[in-house]
Amino acid sequence: MSDTNITTPTAGMTTATTPLTPVPPAAAATADPAPLGLAAFAMTTMVLSVVNAGILNAALAPTVLALALFYGGGTQLLAGMWEFRRGNTFGAVAFSSFGAFWLSYWFLATFILSAPALVAVAAQVHQGIGLYLLGWAIFTGYMTVASFRVSGAVAAVFVLLTLTFVALCIGAFAATIPSTSSWTKIGGWLGLATALAAWYASFAGVTNETFKRTVVPTWPMAPSARAH
Repeated sequence: MSDTNITTPTAGMTTATTPLTPVPPAAAATADPAPLGLAAFAMTTMVLSVVNAGILNAALAPTVLALALFYGGGTQLLAGMWEFRRGNTFGAVAFSSFGAFWLSYWFLATFILSAPALVAVAAQVHQGIGLYLLGWAIFTGYMTVASFRVSGAVAAVFVLLTLTFVALCIGAFAATIPSTSSWTKIGGWLGLATALAAWYASFAGVTNETFKRTVVPTWPMAPSARAH
């Protein structure tokens, strides 16, 4: 039997086995997008709510459109996509949906309300707006149920936002010009409270992450780990 095919290790050679499957590089961590999404929501909500509450003239409502397009809409939509990447279903659904809400608000105010078809039935437009707000009230209501497994800070945002949508919805159905309804003004003040709560949650998230410890409380409400 010949041994001419046997390779003998020489200096500088190794006999270590090369792995059959390459080891993939460690995935880069994705930063928490929630503080960004909450901040975008808070600022846009605050500006619109100042008008709804009657603090500023209703004619100034279009000033929120730039925020609705770029910050409340675009930035929140991006935050929602990053939440999908992190595997956070609640955050993904919430930020993606409210990003779409602000984008739809921008589109509605910029193009739809001035369309000839709606101008012809101007006296009934407030009912369409009421239906639009009713849909968002329903969505926010069931997201509020899920928020009670996130944190007290987030739950406060969703409770207040649900009340805001309900008040604005009633105001839209009750008055041909919704901005004149007392319910719309109540919705404006509730919206301001919602914006403050969202800013608090954003502040807590970015501060606690930066300091790597709990500096600003959020009162987590996650379910307890199951016993094994």
